[in-house]
Amino acid sequence: MGARVTVLFVTAPAQARHAELVTAAAGAGVTVQVISGEEMSELAQTVTPQGLLAVCGFVDVPLAAITGKRPRLVALLANVRDPGNAGTVLRAADAAGAGAVIFSDASVDPYNGKCVRASAGSLFHLPVAVLSGGALPEQVIRLPVAIAELRAAGLRVIAADGRSGVTLDDPAARELLAGPTAWLFGNEAWGLPDELLAQADASLAVPIYGRACMPPRPRKGLLSPNVGDVNIYPRTGLASEASCRGSGGRPPGKHLRGSRFLAAVSSPRRSRSVGPRTSSGTI
Repeated sequence: MGARVTVLFVTAPAQARHAELVTAAAGAGVTVQVISGEEMSELAQTVTPQGLLAVCGFVDVPLAAITGKRPRLVALLANVRDPGNAGTVLRAADAAGAGAVIFSDASVDPYNGKCVRASAGSLFHLPVAVLSGGALPEQVIRLPVAIAELRAAGLRVIAADGRSGVTLDDPAARELLAGPTAWLFGNEAWGLPDELLAQADASLAVPIYGRACMPPRPRKGLLSPNVGDVNIYPRTGLASEASCRGSGGRPPGKHLRGSRFLAAVSSPRRSRSVGPRTSSGTI
């Protein structure tokens, strides 16, 4: 994975601090441009940018490139609108060794600056598909079609739904997660609508044992689809980890590393104009 860097913007102080990196980028053929702090703040869209910003080519791949590899674990996002949440979902999926993350046609653009930063590099570590990323209408793949293609590739589609009567702690959950799994995650505020739940092979709930973000109309002990921003990131991490346990360990070819998660909690969609595509993110 990874992306080709085409331009590196750098402030003078950052150039002095990271002289080796800037020199290496220039040596690799990357255009290095020194800009002012004000210009960097405008480009980075952050209050305190680090002084380095790289422009890279987009890294998303066609859905067929994902299903063709028959991954064992995939995260499928339906109507996930907050870019910070989407970025942390990428990190959680990456940490669990997922084979891909798929952004549905109604989800936030993974190239949103906040999403790129929140992913902390995971956007470049695993395959990402953007179902509405094509410049032409015929290139758009709707969520029901994506679900059908994942199922045809041998994955069981499991919906993360607080209304499910089965939790991750239930013995039946291990059997459900024993094979290749595509986790379907819904919107941060309202979860998955009934029409999407109906397309999943099964649904599971993440249990809540404490008092964090208790929903206004909970079913006892279950994570409701209406718990707000704390919903999607913990669900992704816990659900993906449960899939690893259910399948007997980490995905093939993945090596266990010590890790820590940093807590982090719609953007305009990408332009449909035909031509080269680029994205930017702070280093």
